[in-house]
Amino acid sequence: MHALPGRHAEGGAPAGSTALGPLAARGPCPGHGGWVDLRPRPGGDEPGARAAAAFPEGGRAMTRFLLDGREVAAAPGETIWTVAQREGVAIPHLCHRPAPGYRPDGNCRACLVEIDGERTLAASCIRTPREGMVVKTATPRADHARRMVFELLMTDMPGPEGRDTHGTFARWAATLGVTRSRFTPDARPAPDLSHPAMAVALDACIACGLCERACREVQHNDVIGLAHRGAGVTVAFDLLDPMGASSCVGCGECVQACPTGALLPKSVLDDHGHRAAAPVREVASVCPYCGVGCQVGFRVRDGRIEEVVGRDGPANQGRLCVKGRFGFDYLAHPDRLTTPLVRIDGAAKDPADCLDPARARAKFREATWEEAMGRAASGLLRIRDGAGPGALAGFGSAKGSNEEAYLFQKLVRTGFGTNNVDHCTRLCHASSVAALLEGIGSGAVTAPFTAVKDADLIFLIGARPTENHPVAATFLKDAVARGAMLVTADPRGSALDRCATEVLRFAPGQDVALLNAMLHVILAENLHDAAFVAGRVDGIERLRSHVAAYAPEAMEARCGVPADQIRRVARRYAASPAALTLWGMGISQSVHGTDNARALIALALVCGHVGKPGAGLHPLRGQNNVQGASDAGLIPMMLPDYHRTDDPAAHAAMEALWGVALDPRPGLTVVEILEAAGRGEIRGMFIMGENPAMSDPDLAHARAALARLDHLVVQDLFLTETAALADVVLPASAWPEKDGTVTNSNRTVQMGRAAVPLPGGARQDLSIIVDLARRLGLPWTYAHPREVFAEMAQAMPSLANITWERLARQNAVTYPSPAPDAPGREIVFADRFPTPDGRARLVPAGVSDPAEAPDADYPFMLTTGRALEHWHTGAMTRRAGVLDALEPAATVSLAPAELRRLGVAPGDRVRVTTRRGMVECASRADPALPDGMVFLPFAFREAAANLLTDPRLDPIGHIPGFKLCAARVEAARTRA
Repeated sequence: MHALPGRHAEGGAPAGSTALGPLAARGPCPGHGGWVDLRPRPGGDEPGARAAAAFPEGGRAMTRFLLDGREVAAAPGETIWTVAQREGVAIPHLCHRPAPGYRPDGNCRACLVEIDGERTLAASCIRTPREGMVVKTATPRADHARRMVFELLMTDMPGPEGRDTHGTFARWAATLGVTRSRFTPDARPAPDLSHPAMAVALDACIACGLCERACREVQHNDVIGLAHRGAGVTVAFDLLDPMGASSCVGCGECVQACPTGALLPKSVLDDHGHRAAAPVREVASVCPYCGVGCQVGFRVRDGRIEEVVGRDGPANQGRLCVKGRFGFDYLAHPDRLTTPLVRIDGAAKDPADCLDPARARAKFREATWEEAMGRAASGLLRIRDGAGPGALAGFGSAKGSNEEAYLFQKLVRTGFGTNNVDHCTRLCHASSVAALLEGIGSGAVTAPFTAVKDADLIFLIGARPTENHPVAATFLKDAVARGAMLVTADPRGSALDRCATEVLRFAPGQDVALLNAMLHVILAENLHDAAFVAGRVDGIERLRSHVAAYAPEAMEARCGVPADQIRRVARRYAASPAALTLWGMGISQSVHGTDNARALIALALVCGHVGKPGAGLHPLRGQNNVQGASDAGLIPMMLPDYHRTDDPAAHAAMEALWGVALDPRPGLTVVEILEAAGRGEIRGMFIMGENPAMSDPDLAHARAALARLDHLVVQDLFLTETAALADVVLPASAWPEKDGTVTNSNRTVQMGRAAVPLPGGARQDLSIIVDLARRLGLPWTYAHPREVFAEMAQAMPSLANITWERLARQNAVTYPSPAPDAPGREIVFADRFPTPDGRARLVPAGVSDPAEAPDADYPFMLTTGRALEHWHTGAMTRRAGVLDALEPAATVSLAPAELRRLGVAPGDRVRVTTRRGMVECASRADPALPDGMVFLPFAFREAAANLLTDPRLDPIGHIPGFKLCAARVEAARTRA
């Protein structure tokens, strides 16, 4: 289900509407886990008709009662308050937040109503109606009680000058006419400003318990509780710690839930610590960080984003993480590019410039847009017309819009004349996509991660959602809370292990050994879904023969998991009515990543865990639009919608649509392009929103290759490590500054809207691409992303029945959508797979070792990844004040026992060395790491993890083995 535009975080009315707002027109829908439109139809409804329409399964069990003299009907489980809201009757509420995931509590008594025949007033948020009950919401008795509740709660609050006058409490107090309290206040606690993002003012706390429910029941972080008793009850972070010293992960769910301003984002406070005036407007958009695709509301004042709130989108239901809520002040960072730059004549390109922004900036001068675009185009034309199209390449962005990705790959293919175009999918899930296309004919997920609500078992392998996809992790925790079984599998421990029924801590690089042992058990014991396999899957006997040698007892020593546990997990997986298989870059970022994914796909297929509710295959996508950019053709061997460049029919169709001859030969991938650049074969590049000088493996080699280019054009927000080596740098637009669509990990296309203006002379990315295309001789006239989307729909059958206008109206539509007015299909391949014969294919995966194994010189295994507070190469998050304050510097993590063996205390500096390079940074103890493994995040320029990583590739997906390489760790020598 989709949110109504402009819905406030606290469930109130959108800006400019009445207090009833959208919640008066919506009710919870148990069948969908979302919200349904229950607004009156013109001419009115028969009593209960709206409820019956919303709850068709329960229509026969409707409870009819009188609400303020009018007959209404309640569906099973509905409360008086819910029915009243649906019927347009506003009842005050404080401890109840009518949003997905929140249960009513009934402790504040603000929603009291009078029921005929009952001595006491009833809390409407927790009271279910009886047949024939007579409920009155606006009697003098109820009104007097509510006023007294608000007056008593106001007693200990600060005066109007220090009170949050825009929250739920303030709005309802004003509605009830309560402006002051007659009672004597108690002593007021001092504010807690210890957290970089949030202010705690417990003098405004009414102990409603919403923050506790937000933290414990919605986000499942269990940091906030209520301490003490009676009048002394207080909100407690962990063991009454200051918020900034607690285990808080900064999601801000408590801030969004608080009705009084006891918890507020610091960004809304004035110089006196009070909340300033209400934001001028709220703009509905999408978070630009990970692939979850959370819908957000940008609350804007004076041309800047003052606050970010979660909206009730299909992938987040109002939830956000620390990046999505507090990671947007990078937009106004002093480093932001606002004027084009061109390299000063004679200023040499030096890979060392990547480490010194000031030194890099000194080699550029400001230029007009006309000069910069002229230089950008002429350099590319000179190479294309002199050395040939094959000497050019382009890296597009998974952080831009679908429309930008589509135009970028079209520019490279039609303007450069080559298929040398790629983006970050090559560095995250290329092997997953290769295995999925090979096995089931589609590279997209077969079920959304939200399908965990229907899963009996969740198999999570090679992924750390609590850091990489925090909001998706909350849905997994929800599923466990309702009784689903979670199995986690990873060499490293994770925060989700405490929720898991089974934890498989296998040896690094031995994914296939573990998965083949599970397949051995399932096939040897005939636990597979024989009917599903016979009807829809090929290759079962070949797979059975292959895994016959992989008995758990034979694999136990290799993979490090006890044979009994392997058998137990395999049986549970096979016996589960519905199992959802999720994986991350622990599976894909490997020199045998395609084999890892092949084994996972086989596991799901032989058990029939595809194409039904609660079951499917889902590689958790990394960046916000990596799915959409891949769909749009931003990959070297595929045209839009995953048609191979050498497929004659697809090739001819695109030539007809674009009106230009295309090269049918697949292009080079990201790593291959830089290798060719290092050899002088690729001489010019156009890079938009990518930072290969931080993201590619063996960075010393990658940076040297970029520096060798004859002509490099970079389009970005900042002078990134890659832009430091450019000839022309074009200042571009950030996501909150543009209109466009993105596609999340769930195949949901969502609308993003510009919230703030571009700074200085920066331009829209789409405009820059079109300008460059025209200078390369292409007759492009696109003036708005809607025009590009319309062309995309012609090139991409997956977008059938999804239009710009529909997205503008509904905000989100999942593909495939069977009709213009039908919701998209979240679960796909229920009847057939998108292969020529409709059948899936089992591909046996062989066991292999990591490309580099530890030895006497390099005894550790290095793994890399993201940190919760930072994103990818850090270009945005290192310039976001809150995020950088929470995690200001790189640290290398080891097991506590390893630190002791090295004679190093946590916080001491250590040196990590591989065969490719060395970095130094502070150490951190991490009990979740096994002995012999070391973890380094890759967002920090000063300790760039990819200076160390191995560039060798998976032979099928052409993805580097970022996750594992041999390393040496030692205490850093003290510098003089």
